[in-house]
Amino acid sequence: MKRLSKILASLPLVWAATTTFSVNASCLDAQRLTGVNTAGAEFNSKNLPGTIYKDYVYPTQKEINYIADQGANVIRLPFRWERIQLEPSGPLNGDELKRIKSTVAHAKSRNVCVILDVHNYAKYGGDNLEEKPALQDAFVDLWLRLAREFSDPNDTIFGLMNEPTHLPIPAWAALAKRTLAELRKADAKNIVFIGGGNWSGLHDWFTSHGGQSNAVAFADVRDPLNRTVMEAHQYADEWYAGTGKECHEPEHFNRIFQRTADWARENKQQFFIGEFGVPPNENCLETLDHKLNLMSNADIWRGWTYWATGAWWGNYPLALNTSTTNPSPQWKILKQYFFGNNPPKPPEITE
Repeated sequence: MKRLSKILASLPLVWAATTTFSVNASCLDAQRLTGVNTAGAEFNSKNLPGTIYKDYVYPTQKEINYIADQGANVIRLPFRWERIQLEPSGPLNGDELKRIKSTVAHAKSRNVCVILDVHNYAKYGGDNLEEKPALQDAFVDLWLRLAREFSDPNDTIFGLMNEPTHLPIPAWAALAKRTLAELRKADAKNIVFIGGGNWSGLHDWFTSHGGQSNAVAFADVRDPLNRTVMEAHQYADEWYAGTGKECHEPEHFNRIFQRTADWARENKQQFFIGEFGVPPNENCLETLDHKLNLMSNADIWRGWTYWATGAWWGNYPLALNTSTTNPSPQWKILKQYFFGNNPPKPPEITE
C-alpha cells in the first residue's frame, strides 16, 4: 500500500472548479480517451419511456464542467433505446434527441468527447433480440438514424450496445459487424465501439457462451476506416459484477489484462474498458491504481471510462460525486491517469 499512500498524500483534497486543462477536443485525434460514465439517462428501465427528472436524468453542465476540470477528455453517456426511439424503426424522439445533443454540445465546449451508449443489454422493452429477430433490423435502423444526427466524428463515438447478454455471442457478433458495415456504407466516419458479448467481461473474453467466445467471434472485425475498438468491462469484486464491497488483490488482474492484450496484438485490435469501478477502501483503491497502470500501453488500450458519476446514485459505493469540497476518494487515483493530466511528452530534439 506504500505506493498508494504516496499518491494520496501528494494530492490536495479540494480542486477548484475553475481549473482548466488543455485537452484535445476531438474524439478522433486524442491519443488516449480517459474519463467517466455519466449515469442517469438509462435509469428506471422498468418505467419506459418514463418522465425526465422523475424517472431519469441527464448530466448537468456543472457535472460535465467538474469532470473536464479533473483532466478527463471523454464521457460515456448511457441512455435507453426505448426513450430515443419510442417504437422500433420509428422516428427518433425529438425531445430526447435534444437532451442528448445538448449534452454533446456542452461537452464539446469543454473539450470532452462523448460516447453514445445504447444501454439495453440486447433488449427492447421486454423483448430480447434473440427471440424477436425483427428487432435486429430495428437496431441497425436506430444506429443509421443516430449517425445522421451525430455526423461529426470529432464530437461523438458510437457505443453500439451495452453488455448484449440477451443475444448469444455468435448472433451479437454478426449483428455488430452488420451494423458497422451499414454505418460505413452510409458514410458514417465516427469511431465505433463494439461491446463484447455476454456481460462484456475482460476476464471472460476466452470463455464460450452460446457456442463461441468473444476471442473467436471478434478476431476478424475489420473496419475500412480502422476506427473500430472492442469494448470490455472489468469490475474488481469477487464476481466481477460491480456490486461487492471488497476487491481482488491488484496482481489478480495481471494475467487477465496480459492475455487479452496478447489477443489484441495478434488480431490487430484495440480495447476500451467502458466500465470498471471500486469502493473507496484502501485495498480497492490500490487495485484501482494497479488496473489503471495495466492500461497504460496506448497501442492496445485505447482508453477507459470509470463507472460512474451521477447525482442519483445514493449510497452506491462505486459512485463518484462531483463535490469540490469533499470529492470521492477515487478521483485522486483517476486524476493521475487522465490523459489531460498526462499528455505524451514531446520527442527529444537531437542535433
